[in-house]
Amino acid sequence: MRIRLVSLLLLLLLASCVLPGRSTPTPASTASPATASPSASPTPQATAIIPLVMLVIPADMPADQADLYQSTVYDLAQQSGMRFQVRNVLSASDVTTEPGLSVVIALPPDPGLAGLAAAAPQVQFLGVGIPGLTAGGNLSLIGASGKPVAQQAFLAGYIAAMLSPDYRVGVLTQESDPNALAAEAAFINGVHFYCGLCNPAFAPFYSYPLHIEIPLDTPEGAYSAYADGLARYMVEVAYVYPPLATPDLLDYFSQKGIKIISETMPFTEMPAEWVAGIQPEVLSAVQKIFPDLVAGKGGQSLATPLHLTNINSDLLTAGKQRLAEEVLYDLQAGFIDPGVKP
Repeated sequence: MRIRLVSLLLLLLLASCVLPGRSTPTPASTASPATASPSASPTPQATAIIPLVMLVIPADMPADQADLYQSTVYDLAQQSGMRFQVRNVLSASDVTTEPGLSVVIALPPDPGLAGLAAAAPQVQFLGVGIPGLTAGGNLSLIGASGKPVAQQAFLAGYIAAMLSPDYRVGVLTQESDPNALAAEAAFINGVHFYCGLCNPAFAPFYSYPLHIEIPLDTPEGAYSAYADGLARYMVEVAYVYPPLATPDLLDYFSQKGIKIISETMPFTEMPAEWVAGIQPEVLSAVQKIFPDLVAGKGGQSLATPLHLTNINSDLLTAGKQRLAEEVLYDLQAGFIDPGVKP
């Protein structure tokens, strides 16, 4: 009886611990609530400086030339993703403090390129038609030795002989001018390159090529008297040394029926006697070297290229033009030597 009572008490005690609807409480979490980490402050980034191309031209350059240089270099800068700026003067402080300055292209007169290049070795400098400089380091040059006078006159002689059936050709140059003497010799060499001895087959039997010099002190208004000398000797095609090629003189040649080759055609309308211009073309050389300058490749020296311009196709027909351009290519590539050194 006593054992049953103990057993009954144990059962009652166990039942009281598991009454329906009762649950064991879960201890509260002691973890700290998550704390948001402060966001990182944005780091200011430096604005990238766009590289700059600077063109230096004289203030008194003719407007048409200035516009041509500016538009050409502007286009080159745009194609390379660069800024463009034009100045008339340039100092050492300009090239050392101008942000992003990468390339400087300068035309005569010399703004002191040698000193500027030394002061700003990170900048590529290009001198166009500026004599007395030596290429090297970050200084490149185009036409540092001047115009290719001998090549120009040689090609003029070749074209003149090609257009005169009896090789009655002549050249008008200036007395006591070393470049004019070189032009005379190169013109004669160009004539003989085309036709050998070039002796006329019909009377009058003068000795060609004919050469006439104008004295240095001759006023421009008197140039036509020397053109008369070429006309008296039945010259059919003449090369006029560019410094003498005034509009009045070339017009007088035209009136005499003499076909004209020179550097630049000064007429608004092409006369029937005008053949072609043989003109220096520095802009094509600038376009050629520009990618190297942007890439930091300096120290180059390029000769001034020539090209035929204002071509009278009635005289210099397509086939003759092709022959002339082949000779010009060979001259500039060094395959033909004009035979003189200015």
